[in-house]
Amino acid sequence: MPLRIKEVIKERGTTVQDLAERMGITRVGLSQHINGNPSVEVLERIASAIGCSVTELFEQPNKDVLSLTCPHCGKSITLKVE
Repeated sequence: MPLRIKEVIKERGTTVQDLAERMGITRVGLSQHINGNPSVEVLERIASAIGCSVTELFEQPNKDVLSLTCPHCGKSITLKVE
């Protein structure tokens, strides 16, 4: 199952650079983890820094729900699609 790390980062209204800073690593180091085969420990650190569960990094988004990030305040907005 492919990882959705980049998608989740974008959905949460952050960047790889911001996430790397929160994790205390370089952007290049985080990119290597994202594009490589990260360990469970690294996935847990990424999920914690993003504020999501590890499973969200793997799961496909629910097709009945649309999540957006407000460009003004950065809050996540969830809409039910009918």
